[in-house]
Amino acid sequence: MQHTEMMLSLTMVLLMSWTLGGAQKNIPWEVQRYDGWYNNLQHHSRGSVGSRLLRLLPANYADGVYQALQEPHVPNARQLSNTVARGPSGLPSKKNTTVLAVFFGFHVLSDILGTEKPGCPAEFLNIHIPKGDPVFDPAGTGDVVLPFQRIHWALETGQSPNSPREQTNEVTGWLDGSSIYGPSHSWSDALRNFSNGRLASGPGGHVPRETDGKVPMWKALDPSTGQGGPRGIYDLGNAWGNENLFLQAMSIAWFRYHNYLAAELAKDHPRWSDEDIFQHARKRVIATFQSIVLYEWLPALLGTPVQNYTGYQQHMDPSLSPEFVAAARIFLATMVPPGAYKRDPKCHLRNVSSSGGPFPVVRLCNSYWSRESTGMQQEDVDDLLLGMSSQIAEREDSIVVEDLQDYWYGPLKYSRTDYVASWLQRGRDLGLPTYSQARERFGLEPLQDWANLAPHSQQKVLEVAALYANSTARLELIPGGMLEDDSSLFSTIILDQFVRLRDGDRFWFENTKNGLFTAKEVEEIRSTTFRDVLVAVTYSQQAELQNSVFVWSNGDPCPQPQQLTAQLLANCTPMTMLDYFEGSGAGFGIIIIVLCCLPLVSLFVAWIIAILRERDFKKLQKQKKASVRREVTGEAVQAMEWHGPKTDSSLVYIQLQADKVLKVLDGRGLVLRCVSLKAQQKVEVILSSNKGNKALLLKSPKEYDLVLFFSEEAERSSFFGKLQNYLKTSCLELHVSEMKEQSLLKRAVTQEQRRQILETFFRHLFAQMLDIDKTDAGELNFESSQKAKESLTCELSRAEFAEALGLKANSMFVDSMFSLADKDGNGYISFREFLDILVVFMKGSSEEKSKLMFRMYDIDENGFLSKEEFLRMLRSFIEISNNCLSREQAEQVTESMFHVSGFQDRDELTWEDFHYMLRDHDNELRLTQLCIKGVPEVFKQNVHNRVSFIKKEPRGAISNREDPNLGVMAHCMDREGLELRKRPGRKANQYQLHLYTEAQRKKYQQNRVQQKIQEFKRFIENYRRHIVCVVLFSAITTGLFVERAYYYAFASPSTGITQTTFVGIIISRGSAACISFMYSYILLTMCRNLITILRETFLNCYIPFDAAVDFHRWIAMAALIFSVLHTAGHLVNVYIFSVTPLSVLSCLFSSVFMNDGSQLPQKYYWWFFQTIPGMTGVLLLILLAVMYVFATHHFRRVSFQAFWITHHLYVLLYVLVIIHGSYALIQQPRFHIYFIIPALIYGADKLLSLSRKKVEISVLKAELLPSGVTHLRFQRPQDFDYKSGQWVRIACMALGTTEYHPFTLTSAPHEDTLSLHIRAVGPWTTRLRELYSPESLALIGKLPKLYLDGPFGEGHQEWHKFEVSVLVGGGIGVTPFASILKDLVFKSSINSKLMCKKIYFIWVTRTQRQFEWLADIIREVEEADRNELVSVHIYITQLAEKFDLRTTMLYICERHFQKVLNKSLFTGLRSITHFGRPPFVPFFDSLQEVHPEVHKIGVFSCGPPGMTKSVEKACQQLNKKDQAYFAHHYENF
Repeated sequence: MQHTEMMLSLTMVLLMSWTLGGAQKNIPWEVQRYDGWYNNLQHHSRGSVGSRLLRLLPANYADGVYQALQEPHVPNARQLSNTVARGPSGLPSKKNTTVLAVFFGFHVLSDILGTEKPGCPAEFLNIHIPKGDPVFDPAGTGDVVLPFQRIHWALETGQSPNSPREQTNEVTGWLDGSSIYGPSHSWSDALRNFSNGRLASGPGGHVPRETDGKVPMWKALDPSTGQGGPRGIYDLGNAWGNENLFLQAMSIAWFRYHNYLAAELAKDHPRWSDEDIFQHARKRVIATFQSIVLYEWLPALLGTPVQNYTGYQQHMDPSLSPEFVAAARIFLATMVPPGAYKRDPKCHLRNVSSSGGPFPVVRLCNSYWSRESTGMQQEDVDDLLLGMSSQIAEREDSIVVEDLQDYWYGPLKYSRTDYVASWLQRGRDLGLPTYSQARERFGLEPLQDWANLAPHSQQKVLEVAALYANSTARLELIPGGMLEDDSSLFSTIILDQFVRLRDGDRFWFENTKNGLFTAKEVEEIRSTTFRDVLVAVTYSQQAELQNSVFVWSNGDPCPQPQQLTAQLLANCTPMTMLDYFEGSGAGFGIIIIVLCCLPLVSLFVAWIIAILRERDFKKLQKQKKASVRREVTGEAVQAMEWHGPKTDSSLVYIQLQADKVLKVLDGRGLVLRCVSLKAQQKVEVILSSNKGNKALLLKSPKEYDLVLFFSEEAERSSFFGKLQNYLKTSCLELHVSEMKEQSLLKRAVTQEQRRQILETFFRHLFAQMLDIDKTDAGELNFESSQKAKESLTCELSRAEFAEALGLKANSMFVDSMFSLADKDGNGYISFREFLDILVVFMKGSSEEKSKLMFRMYDIDENGFLSKEEFLRMLRSFIEISNNCLSREQAEQVTESMFHVSGFQDRDELTWEDFHYMLRDHDNELRLTQLCIKGVPEVFKQNVHNRVSFIKKEPRGAISNREDPNLGVMAHCMDREGLELRKRPGRKANQYQLHLYTEAQRKKYQQNRVQQKIQEFKRFIENYRRHIVCVVLFSAITTGLFVERAYYYAFASPSTGITQTTFVGIIISRGSAACISFMYSYILLTMCRNLITILRETFLNCYIPFDAAVDFHRWIAMAALIFSVLHTAGHLVNVYIFSVTPLSVLSCLFSSVFMNDGSQLPQKYYWWFFQTIPGMTGVLLLILLAVMYVFATHHFRRVSFQAFWITHHLYVLLYVLVIIHGSYALIQQPRFHIYFIIPALIYGADKLLSLSRKKVEISVLKAELLPSGVTHLRFQRPQDFDYKSGQWVRIACMALGTTEYHPFTLTSAPHEDTLSLHIRAVGPWTTRLRELYSPESLALIGKLPKLYLDGPFGEGHQEWHKFEVSVLVGGGIGVTPFASILKDLVFKSSINSKLMCKKIYFIWVTRTQRQFEWLADIIREVEEADRNELVSVHIYITQLAEKFDLRTTMLYICERHFQKVLNKSLFTGLRSITHFGRPPFVPFFDSLQEVHPEVHKIGVFSCGPPGMTKSVEKACQQLNKKDQAYFAHHYENF
């Protein structure tokens, strides 16, 4: 089995060799792989890139698995560093080892070791700096912590004590020149120029080219200057080859040596290809490197020879050990000097410029990752190499120079750190064994006594012992090895490692079985020294270098001037701290503000669109307005009227009328005001005398003044001349004066000032009439006494009197009342005149009021009221209801009232006759008032709205009740007239239904707690399905949030992101899951067809399908909240990521970031605008802001088209959401988990709608009804089944838009056609009405067709599921009930089995003319309703605010009309007509007594939100009682 495996491995190696170069005829050997694989044919991965370090001893972790030892179990790393490594520099090496040997050693380590890469997820063993540290904490804060990140490890390790954490090597573990050629084939290719086998070089050919990003070179910041980037960083085989100038020079030397050999080979073999030359040169360079390392450098470094090579040992494991990693680094670090000389071949030192002046030495601490080496010349590298070859290194002891101990380049945001403390922490990270364990493993005596550790440094040993509590067993490997006098442990570890590397390397140059070299070539390689390499690559000669450049002996050329000490060199740049967020605060804040302002911007855009739409709509209305406006005649004078200092002036036209009246008109010819000059003997005019003499003031003593501005003085003069002639013709005197314009404007009485005067007038008027305290009436102070006098002496014009009554100045009622009040006949009403008439109406008896009315309409003052005068009186009352009665109807009422009172034979009435006629309404007349603006609340308490509701009493019973609270009799409103009459030929009801103004008191009174409990129980009963669905949906949403939050907080694979941004990640991930769920399942609320089908199934008992729209809004608002949370979470993330070093970010987002050592994270704007999630996230926020703002009720009503367009952006929304998550920046996409099923269901529902939308529907009849209602009757599609109360969506392509608008069907299911009643309240409905107007149809020639989608269900369909249903319709909201009423009567007429036994329909309308088409439907229902299923109540709300003398008289007339003709005076229906707003609470309360056997009453309302809210409140109030339960279903429009 083993033999078979060997053969397979050999075959694979041969195949790879042929692929990589074996195919070249001049490369007969097996080309060694760049990544170290298949060196050992039995263990393929040994020594390869990414292979694990080989533990020679068990891991020494705190938990035995991966947790590193930390304080207090081991000493503080910085304190231990100061104790062990602190000391004077300048002591020479005992073996006279040169500095070149030291940095050659670091180059060797870079060839076989790559353990600098931070591990993922990022873990830290931070170094706590002792308080008062002179370098890192000079301020003595005690808060300084140097970050230290643990290195990369094999993720499959560190899970249990049986498999403790093992670190990995990121380069090959062989001496194979990977520091020259790179650890991979692609890396090597990037270093080559593919010409003559050479490595690519920069200008001059003496140094490699600067990196361009193709090679992942480490680019740490220069700690002395803070510079970063690729400048001064060369493409080398090892990523850390540019760490300092000395290591960089060593790498450049080997770069030159390869190109030197390639040039020689190209010269000797001109026919060889580039690959031939490169591979031959690479093979020779690697062999030379191996020979120098093992047989020249290592003996010089350790002082002991290396045993002879005995051949390749296949079973030898050459893997690098953690002990070697630490030992080699620390051993070399103790020999590093504070700087290095630069000299030429003639031993002349070269000065190095620095901030402190020129020095002949390159300071180590200021040369880390130096960017000053850009444009380096050949002599710069040569001089540094030559200088290091003749400079003696520091002594092999425990002392480390300050350039490493205090000024090593720092990690993360710190520019400096402690090399020794860092490697102490690294040793703990590696889990190194203790010092004694290591010595015992390598055959050395373990430490038994501290005195045996370092006899030369007993004081230091005692200090170290104290740190380890005098326990030799706890002493760690690194400090123990450093304190040794002979470095025996470190030397043994290093020698063991290199011997194993040599003996276990199949491609070792001395292995004659690999076919790389002949014996002669091996001898040549063994004889090549590093001196020969330097001679070949520098401008020095053999004689200018000692034989062994790794050791300097007396007599060798160019001795160093002196052993270097830190005091002789330039100062090290002190530590600085980087602020990754520096300069970003303002920009980040602006982005947050902009994101927060997105809704405001969208709101502003929507506002602009709304203004434009309203303007266009108004233009459309003006174009269609039927009233014809008069044009301004040419005789009118144009001017600008000034209204006051804070009011804009307006363009007016002045006309001088023949009857001493001056008219002010607007640009359309409409009269704005009339200035009467009849009562004035002298007309005062004031002209301005400055500012161009353009102003003119016409005083109006009993009104506000007229101030005119003309464009120039000539125009004013022209008008003034006309005015003079006019006044002269009218025999009126003119008084003219002049003053400055400012004084003129102060002199003028403006409309606002006149209004304030009238307010004072009315306050004092009511104060005197009702004996109100003068302070309550607004008594004026002394300074305002003149104004008070002016207010009380002012007189009201006819226009002001009409405005006080809320009527038009030209109405008959105002004319009659004004004539009666104006006793002196001067055309104005004084304070006393107004008071006299007001007292009668407010405090007078019924006789006084009827006598006053008699006098008002006794026009000829003959003491009799003729029928014509009575008719005039009646018509003046009807004016307030928009003249809803014709003259014939008014005459009919007059005749009926005369007839009922027994005056049918009379043509005139005396006052006694008139009062007798009103005998049955004496109380109503007594309570009658005159409705005047400004009437105080103290008087309004006596105003009672005459409202009605149903009460059950035995037939024939008569009931009079008193209101115990007010002490005023609450009279029945003509009980005989209000009685719901039995109709001829119908079965008599068991009960007569009467209308009262107060409900019967409850039999059982409950306290407030019981009422609240009952209300809560009823609420649960009514909304139990809603509550269950909301709770279930909320529970799922909460569960998703908690699951994701918990997952990322505690259960997710350890990526480090939770430790980096805990709050931000749990908020963003949790809310993302909620958003995904909500934005997916909100689609189900848009599946209208599915909802319509399901609501007819048993599922409707558990799911409130009628609340789909409300649920849609609720989900949308919840999703918006979670979207804001998601955004807030990512704002936190972006901030944290913007201050998180690149080494951590590369762990969190390995597919996005590569750690190049720079540590500089991307700026905040990169996350927002240069990543797919960021850009899509911003676009989604913009999209949501637009969609949500335009979906608000106001903008949906103002511009439905904008709502329709923006809401269809949901397609783009879902596309962006999918893209947003597909980038998988933090987690794999999960949106599809939630989205697929709802999307498929919604897609199928949409396809069904689209299939219907493609069918054109012919309109059979189009009728324009009053109040802007368009009646459309159209063809019923085949298989179109619907139920009463359902709605459809229609579109009309003839309007040039594909918008679909919802409307309720007014036809009944049994009808053969469909009908809609559409009110023109917006642009689309207005244009639709215009399209079907006779004028448009005459041009088109046919009725435009419609597209139909539906039907769709809603809550009004449930009316038949209740024994008693109440339908409340307001405005256009009556449309669903038209269908329901017709359906109910039809089903009743065919004896269809119905659960519903009684329907009460309440129609709330401003005036009965507003929806006359509904009156026709109600009339049909009344005729067809033979079982008295429907009880209709009509409430005319227009009269609610004017329930005074006029309304009282209309009420009297209405009741007379019902008595005589059994129908309403206003509607012509048998249904009861009421004035004012419906009192829902008493009405519903009466139903509980009329139907005591009914336990649940359905209430269905549709109309304005204010009305449905009133119905809801009434239901809630009554549900507090333990009687019939009112289940309310409503729709707003």
